[in-house]
Amino acid sequence: MYKQFYGFKENAFNITADPAFYFESTSHKEAYAHLLYGIRNRKGILCLTGEVGTGKTTLCRILLNKIDTNIKTAFILNPSFSPVQLLQLIAKDLGLRTESSNKLDLTHALNNFLLAETSRGHNVVVIIDEAQNLDTRQLEQVRLLSNLETEKNKLLQIILVGQPELLEKLKKTSLRQLNSRISVRYHVRPLSREEIGEYIQHRIRIAGGPAQLQLTAQALDYIYSASNGTPRLINILAEHALLAGFVQETFLINEETIRVCTREALGEEVFS
Repeated sequence: MYKQFYGFKENAFNITADPAFYFESTSHKEAYAHLLYGIRNRKGILCLTGEVGTGKTTLCRILLNKIDTNIKTAFILNPSFSPVQLLQLIAKDLGLRTESSNKLDLTHALNNFLLAETSRGHNVVVIIDEAQNLDTRQLEQVRLLSNLETEKNKLLQIILVGQPELLEKLKKTSLRQLNSRISVRYHVRPLSREEIGEYIQHRIRIAGGPAQLQLTAQALDYIYSASNGTPRLINILAEHALLAGFVQETFLINEETIRVCTREALGEEVFS
């Protein structure tokens, strides 16, 4: 309803990981630089963590879209598979044709593929999202994959992407070998108060919304307090705010509107 009122071409605050709406905060810029450094320098295992809704998956999609053409990639979104199935999925996503269900055969085929790509001057990256859901056996399989190397370089770069629970899991004694091999780590931070206004206006602009659609400074303060700077929560609150603005027929969203939206969307109110 509010799309027509405000002139939006599409929803500005969907919570899907849409690269078209990517907002490069200071933390996201640093995270991207860390990942690119680890990939280009063949560091083996990289680890990207962040709280729920901080934009980790979107960042990975941006990385895949902007990465060098000589880098082959696989993106595993749901790692809830057995170690053998994980190998099969990685091989399939890399375009490697193999029908084997034998771990040794799969590893051998993957090693040959990686050697061939390296000889062509290519690099290979596997991104495993929601990695906090990997069990010990699967994570051990990741460690074994990191053993695929030449005398000079790692043949495969693996990016583990997950929530902070992943860090706790990696501290287990049984995973100390894997943990010691992670050479690049970065934890994505929420948006700062200064970035929230820019973030909201960025999404409004990308969606084709009007420049006169604004939130007051007090409204932005309240969003920051209610969301702690988490983009997904900001999107939920902003979506409700635009609907409220449509009902009120206003282009200026104030603090009281955000207070009501917070109660409706999150079931709570911020007292600060």
